[in-house]
Amino acid sequence: MEIRVLRYFLAVVQEEGINKAAEVLHVTQPTLSRQLSQLEEELGVKLFNRGARKITLTNEGILLRRRAEEILSLVDKTEQELVEQEKEVEGRINIGSGELAAVQLLPELISSFREKYPLVTYDLLTANADVVKEQMEKGLIDIGILMEPIDKDKFDFIRLKQKERWVVVMRPDDPLAEKEFVTAADLKGLPLILPRRMNVRNELMSWFGGSLQDSQIPFTSNLSTNAAIMVQAKLGYSISVEGSLAFWDKAQVVYRPLSPELTASCVLAWKKQQPFSIAASKFLEHVKCSTSITEYKD
Repeated sequence: MEIRVLRYFLAVVQEEGINKAAEVLHVTQPTLSRQLSQLEEELGVKLFNRGARKITLTNEGILLRRRAEEILSLVDKTEQELVEQEKEVEGRINIGSGELAAVQLLPELISSFREKYPLVTYDLLTANADVVKEQMEKGLIDIGILMEPIDKDKFDFIRLKQKERWVVVMRPDDPLAEKEFVTAADLKGLPLILPRRMNVRNELMSWFGGSLQDSQIPFTSNLSTNAAIMVQAKLGYSISVEGSLAFWDKAQVVYRPLSPELTASCVLAWKKQQPFSIAASKFLEHVKCSTSITEYKD
């Protein structure tokens, strides 16, 4: 399977037809059709449903599109990094994170790093920890900001001083909004929206002391923003880390901390034995020297 053919395949998917894709690629229609037929023959599966007006993907074609996008993204990133080796330090650093308070440490790190290397740019991906870690393992993300626990066999990391505080998100007109903090007893019998990640839910179950019933959990959510929409619609109370909540419109939703307080540590992590670009390598060195925001490395 050649990289060139994968680019042909994605062009046909994007243009929904061979003729338009051939024009974009500057190849003849017979050449493109032959390449796609050879790709199907090589893989032993049918990739396209060829209709009268447009081409659609089979289930196998959908899977190949997903993988081809990942492969080509990694190829493009690698090519860029190889070019950087011969130039002044520049390039793009890919950083993934959830909606965490620890993200507020990034401006200080990036600002001081830009003073040394102003040509470096940054791509910030917001997603849950499972997606961030998957992208790191594939080499598509250089650095991730994650809540602990972290897999020490797969990742090196630096623990950050910023702590994540668990809170309850509610409407401003809700009776719980009048409280300074919220206890497990306050939430007894109320519909709750919990994080999607199982290990995080287990930690919250422990905080509830076994008093939480499955019937109380009508929703799970991977990001607090979507959960807040359910809260605003009076469908439940979201249990979330404080993260970006401080920037939300308090006329729409508010939050109160749990009591007893429940916090979590965050780490800045990267894949072990991962070859990095010069820009990413120097950024990691910069982070390790920034003792004002980091605690220690395991």
